Amino acid sequence: MKIISTPNAPAAIGPYSQAITHGKLVFASGQIALKADGSFVGSGIVDQTKQVLANLKAVLEASGSGVDKVLKTTLFLVDMNDFTLVNSLYEEFFGSHKPARSTVAVKQLPRNAMVELEAIAAIA
Repeated sequence: MKIISTPNAPAAIGPYSQAITHGKLVFASGQIALKADGSFVGSGIVDQTKQVLANLKAVLEASGSGVDKVLKTTLFLVDMNDFTLVNSLYEEFFGSHKPARSTVAVKQLPRNAMVELEAIAAIA
């Protein structure tokens, strides 16, 4: 196992790693709308989702993987009314690549984020 840490994504805000690799897999922790410097991005779902996706990409790349190698994601939303908008940003981000996904409605997320995304991906 190897702990992944990159300055291009926010540091963990608790006792966990940005990601862990094991064999040819990377397990990326849930990303919320924090910039790499730890500041929170906007109050709107669009800005938050774009930051979450950018963070995930940075963590994946630091692990030797990439967006096109994502096998499974779990998407957490505070408000399922945001599903259609988040889904369109997600689709744009992944393009023709369509990883398996679960979407879960939650009561609250860390730092009162509106969206969180975690992933499992292959390593090139």
